[in-house]
Formats: sequence, C-alpha cells, structure tokens
Amino acid sequence: MAKTWDLKKFGSRIALIGDEGEMTYQELDRASVFLANHMSPRSLVFLLCTNTPGAVIGYTGCLNQKIVPLMIKGDTERDHLDRLLEGYQPEYLWVPEVRMSDFPACKVLLQAFGHALLETGSKTSAELYPDLALLLTTSGSTGSAKMVRLSYENLAFNMEAIVDYLGITEEERAITTLPLSYTYGLSIINSHLHAGAAIILNEASVLQKKFWQRVDQYRATSFGGVPYTYELLDQIDFYHREIKSLTTMTQAGGRLSTRLHEKIARYALSKEMDFIVMYGQTEATARMAYLPREATLKKVGSVGVAIPGGRFYLMDEDKWLIEEAGRAGEMVYEGRNVALGYAESRDDLIKGDEFAGRLFTGDLAQRDDEGFYFIVGRKKRFLKMFGNRVNLDEVEDLIRDSFDDMDCAVAGRDDALVVFITDPDRVSPVEGLVLQGTGMPSFAVKMVVIEKIPKNASGKTAYVELKKLF
Repeated sequence: MAKTWDLKKFGSRIALIGDEGEMTYQELDRASVFLANHMSPRSLVFLLCTNTPGAVIGYTGCLNQKIVPLMIKGDTERDHLDRLLEGYQPEYLWVPEVRMSDFPACKVLLQAFGHALLETGSKTSAELYPDLALLLTTSGSTGSAKMVRLSYENLAFNMEAIVDYLGITEEERAITTLPLSYTYGLSIINSHLHAGAAIILNEASVLQKKFWQRVDQYRATSFGGVPYTYELLDQIDFYHREIKSLTTMTQAGGRLSTRLHEKIARYALSKEMDFIVMYGQTEATARMAYLPREATLKKVGSVGVAIPGGRFYLMDEDKWLIEEAGRAGEMVYEGRNVALGYAESRDDLIKGDEFAGRLFTGDLAQRDDEGFYFIVGRKKRFLKMFGNRVNLDEVEDLIRDSFDDMDCAVAGRDDALVVFITDPDRVSPVEGLVLQGTGMPSFAVKMVVIEKIPKNASGKTAYVELKKLF
C-alpha cells in the first residue's frame, strides 16, 4: 500500500513553520522516517498532540510507515491517560519532553524534535486490522475510551475531496487554530500536506496578539474555526480589520447563528476572500458537506451539499426515504470517508469495516428545492414536555439570533427546560422569548445565570458539565 503522503515529491518547499524555524518537505520526510525506524511495524502509539513540528513528525512518521497513532490532546490529565493506557495497551508513547516525567515506568528510546519516544513494555498479542490507520476520539467522548477507527482509504478519500472543493494549492499557508487531536484540526494538516502547502503551527488563541503577529509575519492565507472561534473574533471587532494575506476562512464544528454567518460572509465578500462553511463528523474522517463560495450569502444557515464523491439523503423515524423538500429527517451520509467503526479497547482494533460506507449522523436536517441541506437539530436533543416534542437546538438558535452578543445553552429533562445564559440583566426578556417560542407554561422553564458556558476542546458546548448544574 502506498504512503499516505509522498512528502519527498515536494522537495524543498516549506512544509512546517514553527517557533524554531521552517522545515521543508524533504526534511519532514527524513525526520518522519527516522522516528518510525525506532518503532515496530503495525504497532500502536499514543501521540500526545500539540501544534508543534514534533507532533506532526510523529503523526506523519506513523501514518507513512503503517504504524497506528491514537491522537490525544497534549494536556490530557493523567487519570484519563491511565484509563486509555489500560484499555489500549500501546507499545509506544510519543510525548512532549515536558511530560516525560508522567511516565516513569516507560523506557526512553529517543529524544528529538522536543518530544520523547517511550516504550511501554506492553506484551499484548492483540493484532491490528490491516487497513486500520488512525484512532480519534469522538467529539463527545473526551472523558471516555471510545474511539473512531479510521482507515487509510478514509484518509485518502477525504483529503483529496477537501483539496478539490477548497482548491488548495502549493501556495497556501494555513495557520492552525485547533488541536491536532480534533478531527477538524487534523483535516487541515492532512489536506495541506497532500497539496504540498505550508502549515504555520500555532498554539495561541485568536484573542492573543501573538496569533495575529504570526498571521502577518508568515503571510498566512487561511485559517479554520468552530463557531466559538468566530464568536470570539466578533468580540474583538475582527470583521472591520484588513489582513492582506488572508484569502480563505473555513468554518465547521457546529452551526453559526444566521446573523454571524451573514456578517462573516459579507466581510469576506468585501475583502475578496472566500468564506466556506462545512459540516462533518469524526466518523466521516472530518468532512461530509461544504457550502460553495458562490452560495455563501444566498444560502445563509445551510451546510451546503455533499463533498465530491459523497452523497446525502434523509430518512424518517421509520427509516423511510424522505424525497420531498422542506421535510425534516435524519441525515444519512454515504462515502468512502465513512469510518470502519468504533473501538473501546485494544481488542476492538482487529475489527473490520462495520459501518460499510454509511453513516447515520444523528443530525436532523431539511433539504431545500435546490438540494442544499440545513441542520435543524440533533436526534437526541429533544425533550417530550406535556405531550409536545421540544427541539433544544431550535430554542438555542432562537435565543442566539435574538441576543447575538450573549452566549447561551439549553438543556433539561422532561419536566423542565433549563436555559443557561451569561447576562443576569437579560433573564426576563430571554425567558419571555422562550415561553413565547415554545408555548411552554412558565413553571416549566428554568433560567440559570452562569459566568461562562462550558466548552470542550473543540469549542462546542459541554452539555455533560451543564447537566451537573440541574
């Protein structure tokens, strides 16, 4: 089987730009091979990910030599790592040097690129499925051992599709805003390496001066963000700035408010930039849909159409196909980027393709008469109150569209709709809006003011944390 990336073919072109300088594709290839030569073929490696050259070298070294990496956020707490180590029994760890002391029982095989290769001493005999390439946490499984099993074909198909619809060329310079352990952040790495483009590795927040200094210094042409990223940019009045090198902004990881979508789209149009809204899940190797640049303003709120080579359809609760426009149903995706399945322990890594190219997304959507899809909620984000189904995502959207300068979240149980907001002065108007919009009696709606809506690593609302508050 061919390598995931043919790094050598891009020669002296710049691949990575980090705090310590630039690394060419030739140098990245050599470093990747050097690291992989210290590991056994078809072994399992835990990669503690940071947005640094060392982490990317670990990732490309594993993928190109058919070693399987399990991607973990670099600052993951030790107790969670212990559960993963027990469940998956990796042969190796590739960790930042500052975390070496967390693993005193491991043997140090190599220190290079600011990282250390540690041998765990695992004696497992559990085999790995031949086409298993990569393990990623699902967006909702930060504290569990549940992983998505991705294949080499999944990766190849998805990055080729992304390069195609975004038109990524060797001239691009993407700056990172998201963790490598998060499927969207990793898809930016994958697609840009596939195209021979440069990646500016950055760990600063978009709120920090350091981030924008890097954008200017290295002439970044693009960045990607989740809705929270763009909400933060709105707070610092980014949409009145001019960044001459930027040509593309991408967004995924959840739905933007219609107000913010339109604001960004108009800003991008005024600066002759592209603003591309996308939709995906880890189970589909990141991307399933995109909103073409020419439809960004025409179809505000839409996730667009299927990526090249993929297809969508909608199904009702009885699994019948929905053919008419405007009727909501579960969004089902088919494509070669659909994962093999899930894993919860090392023993699951021998399993083959359980999804068979079809993903029931769990998202409810509508299709308009031009074939564009609009997400209207999550299948499981419903309450049954007084005989009526209440879509919690719709209630959140109602609040955000009416109070777009305030963060909020909506959760609850079947006897109470719980609305979390961050502004105590807006309790009454928000409550009135919710009561009017849902038709619920006042005793069924509970308003809670908190300082900050909890977010997970990918910028999505951490509903698990909110459940502890009611």
